[in-house]
Amino acid sequence: MDFGQGKIVPVNLEHEMKNSYIDYAMSVIVARALPDVRDGLKPVHRRILYAMQEAGMGSNKPYKKSARIVGEVLGKYHPHGDSSVYDAIVRMAQDFSMRYMLADGHGNFGSVDGDPAAAMRYTEVRMSKIAELMLQDIDKETVDFAPNYDESLKEPTVLPAKFPQLLVNGTSGIAVGMATNIPPHNMCEVIDGTLMLIDHPEATIDDLMKVIKGPDFPTAGLILGQDGIRQAYTTGRGVIKMRANARIETLSNGKPRIIVTELPYQVNKARLVEKIAQLVRDKQIEGITALNDESDRGGMRIVIDLRRDANANVILNQLYKHTQLQDSFGVIMLALVDGKPKILNLKEVLHYYIAHQEDVITRRTRYDLKKAEARAHILEGLTIALDHLDAVITTIRESRTADIARAALIAGFKLSEKQAQAILDLRLQRLTGLEREKIEEEYQEVLKAIEDYKAILADESRILGIIKDELKAVKAKFGDARRTRLTVDTSEIDVEDLIAEEDVVITLTHNNYIKRMALDTYRRQNRGGKGVKGMPTKEKDFVENLLITTTHHTILFFTNRGRVYHLKAYEIAEASRTAKGTAIINLLQLEKDEKITAVIQVKGFNPDAYLFMATKKGIVKKTSLVEFKNLHKGGLNAINLDDDDELIGVKFTDGERDMILGTKWGMAIVFGEDDVRSMGRAARGVKGISLNDGDEVIGMDTLSPNAEVLTVTAEGYGKRTETSEYRAQNRGGKGLINLKVTEKTGDVIGLRVVHPDQELMLITTEGIVIRTNISDISVISRNTQGVKLMSTGENDIVASMAVMDQKN
Repeated sequence: MDFGQGKIVPVNLEHEMKNSYIDYAMSVIVARALPDVRDGLKPVHRRILYAMQEAGMGSNKPYKKSARIVGEVLGKYHPHGDSSVYDAIVRMAQDFSMRYMLADGHGNFGSVDGDPAAAMRYTEVRMSKIAELMLQDIDKETVDFAPNYDESLKEPTVLPAKFPQLLVNGTSGIAVGMATNIPPHNMCEVIDGTLMLIDHPEATIDDLMKVIKGPDFPTAGLILGQDGIRQAYTTGRGVIKMRANARIETLSNGKPRIIVTELPYQVNKARLVEKIAQLVRDKQIEGITALNDESDRGGMRIVIDLRRDANANVILNQLYKHTQLQDSFGVIMLALVDGKPKILNLKEVLHYYIAHQEDVITRRTRYDLKKAEARAHILEGLTIALDHLDAVITTIRESRTADIARAALIAGFKLSEKQAQAILDLRLQRLTGLEREKIEEEYQEVLKAIEDYKAILADESRILGIIKDELKAVKAKFGDARRTRLTVDTSEIDVEDLIAEEDVVITLTHNNYIKRMALDTYRRQNRGGKGVKGMPTKEKDFVENLLITTTHHTILFFTNRGRVYHLKAYEIAEASRTAKGTAIINLLQLEKDEKITAVIQVKGFNPDAYLFMATKKGIVKKTSLVEFKNLHKGGLNAINLDDDDELIGVKFTDGERDMILGTKWGMAIVFGEDDVRSMGRAARGVKGISLNDGDEVIGMDTLSPNAEVLTVTAEGYGKRTETSEYRAQNRGGKGLINLKVTEKTGDVIGLRVVHPDQELMLITTEGIVIRTNISDISVISRNTQGVKLMSTGENDIVASMAVMDQKN
C-alpha cells in the first residue's frame, strides 16, 4: 500500500483512541477539575489568585474591572474560555457559595434565586483579606513554580495556603470517570482539628469529630444526624442530609403559617418557591392558602400561609419530603495527592495539609537563612572596612576606576567580591560613629537570626510550633461562629410520629361536614338525660356518622355510590364541640351528588382480614382488606351497586364470623360469613336478606360470644337482646323480628352488637349528644319495643349512634 512517501502515517485506531483519551482524561483530572490536597484549589482558582497578586489587586487596593483580571489569567496562565475564568471569579465572590470568600466583588455577582452575575465589563473585583493568606510568603521560594502554557512565564504549582482551604471552603468538580464534592466547614473547627492532629498524631477520626463537628454551609440551615458526616469523614464518601430552617407561627386570627429563613446549601430559592406553588396547584399538598417571598437585605424570609384548620407540622413535613426544603449533599472527598486523584478521609486531608505547611515553613526558613547569611557576609565586610577605614579610603582614592578599587580591596583586605562592592556602595554618612554602631548591632541581630533559623531547621517540633502559632493567628482574625446547626435526623420519622396518638371522635353530617374532637369533650350521663349541645347544624342537616378512633388510624370513607376514599384521622381538622366542621369536599375528591354513607377505621392492612359490606337493598359482599391498601385521593370502587341501591355498612371480619343485618322495620337476620365468598372490589355481591317492599337495611354487625344486640329507634327507644335469641339462618331469608316498631318508637335507626362494659353515644338531627353506659340499657327479648334511652325534642329524632369502650 502506498502511504504517500511517508506523508501518511498508519496507526492502530484502538491504540490511538486509548492513548488520546487517556491524555485528555488526565489533563482534565490534573489540570482542570480536581483540587490539590495541599491548597484546596483547582488550577483556575490558583491562577486567578496569583494573577490578582501580580496585578496589584490586593484587599487594600481599589477595585478593578473583572474583565481585566480575566484577561490577565487567560493571557498568561489559563488558555481556556473566558467564561471558565469569570464563572470561577463570580463563585469566589458569592457569600452564598463560599463560606469564606476569596474574592471581594463590587457589583452584581448573582443571587440565591439563580440570577446570573452581570457581565465582566460591569463588575469589579479584588482579593479578599483571607485570600491574601493563600499567597503569603510565596515570594520566599516556599512553593515550586512551573512554566506557563507557552513557557513565557512561571506560575506556582501550589499556593502556600495559610489555612486548610480544602475543608474550609470545600470544592466541587466533575472530571473524567470521577468527581469531587467537598462541603465547606467552619474555620475555627478546622483549625482546632489541625492543631489537635499536630499535638496528637495518633488521634482518630472520632477524636477529630469532637472539634470538627460537620460541614458549616454559608447558607446556614440544619444538618440532620451524624451518620452521613461520620461516613464521609471515615471513608471519604457519604450523604449528608440538609434541611431548611423553618418555624411555625400562629397569627392573631388563629391561622398558622410557616416561616423559612434559611435554605439548604446550593438550593435555588426562586425554583423552590415555584415548586411549592406547583405542588399546591396539583393538590399534592393541601392546606396552603398563600405563598410569598419576603426576602430583602435584612435576610431570607419565605412565608407560607395555611388554612386555619390545617396541621402545620404535617404540611411542613410534606414540604420537606417533596421539595428542596430538605436536600442532601453527596460528599466525595477526592483530591490530588502528588498529582494523582485519591479518595481521602478527614484525617488524611489534615495530614497532607500539615505536611504541606511543614514544607512551606522549612522552605521559607531556608530562604530566610540564605538571605540572613548573605547579609551577614556583607556586614562582615563593612565591619572590616570600618576597622581599617583610613586604609580603605586611601585604597579607593588611589584607584583609577571602580573595578581597580574593587580588586584592590579584595586583595588588600581579603574580602569577597560582594563585600568589596558593598564597601564601594557605602555612603559617607555610614562612617559616623552612630551609623557604625548600627552596623555592628545589625550584624549581631543577623547572627542571632541565623542561629534561630538553623535551630528551626534542625528541630521538627519548632516547625510544627510555628505552624500552630500561625494557624491560631488566622483563627483569631478570621474565625467566626458556626452557622449550620447540627440536629438529630428526623427525616425518616413518619408524619404520624409528629402527631400525638389520642382518642378522638370523628363526626360527619348529612351534608358532609366533618370534624375531629377529643373524646373527653363529652361527659358521661345517665340513661334518659337531655345530653349536651354537640354542634350547630344548618337547617335540615344532621350528624349521620360518628366514629370513635385515634389520630393515627386510617379512616376509610365509603359512599352511596360504592366508592371508597381514605384519610388519616389527624388530617381531619380538630374543632370545638360547637363548631360546624370542615366540608368533606375540601378533604376528599368526591364526585357530584356523592355522599358518605359508611366510615370505618383501619390500623394496618392485615392480609387475613376482610371488609364485609351491606347495602340498603340487602346485598352483602366480602372483600380482602389488602384490596384497599393502595388507595389514592381520587378514590376507588369498593362495590358494584345497582342503580337504586346504596352502601350502608362496612365491618372488619376474619372470614369466620356470624353476621347480623337489621332493617328499619325491625327485622333481623343472622348467617355465617362463610356463606359469602371473598370477592374483588369491583364485584356486586350476593343477597343477604329478603326485604319487604319499602323496608331497607339500616345496620350490620358481627356477632360475638357473651354479647347483646343493641337496637335504637328514631324516637330514642332502645334495648339490648341476648344473641342467643337470634338463630342462624341461610343468607337471603327474611329473618326474624328484632324490635316491635310502632309510631311511638319510630323506625329503627341503628343496630350494633355490644358488651355491658361499653358506652353508647347518640346524636339527634338537632345535634344534641348523649353518652351513657350500655349496662344501663335494659336487656329485653326480641319482639318488644324497648325502653326510653334519650328524650328528643319536638321535630327532633335520633340520627346516629356509636358504641365505644369505656374510658377512665
